[in-house]
Amino acid sequence: TFDRKLQRVDDSERCFQLLTRNTPQFFRRYVTIDETWLHHYTPESNRQSAEWTATGEPSPKRGKTQKSADKVMASVFWDAHGIIFIDYLEKGKTINSDYYMALLERLKVEIAAKRPHMKKKKVSFHHDIAPCHKSLRTMAKIHELGFELLPHPP
Repeated sequence: TFDRKLQRVDDSERCFQLLTRNTPQFFRRYVTIDETWLHHYTPESNRQSAEWTATGEPSPKRGKTQKSADKVMASVFWDAHGIIFIDYLEKGKTINSDYYMALLERLKVEIAAKRPHMKKKKVSFHHDIAPCHKSLRTMAKIHELGFELLPHPP
């Protein structure tokens, strides 16, 4: 909709202003998170499993493979210097507001340990708009930790 387009423009302009105000400082304070599923087994591609054979020699028979049903959710927090920490969600659990707030607490501790230059500075934090990320309790925790939340377009 038109309103969403306007919101995207506003969010982009705000982030651009933060970036251009002091680019090196912005990247020293910027931290983001994303979640991804990691499969326990991912089959080789055709190119990866290719083998040289002599002319006229048949290629070896291969069974059909498929991705493993077993998978784990990884939450990766990183900045311009690299990964700050990775959390692997236990099987059968889901990421809810309580779990995510505990991750944010851990992020604060990990930043203090691994990025001493950020210990006393306001972290510019970015995450997507998953329900547990935008709950009122999560927003209160972000404020309590002193993180500056960067906008994520709708």
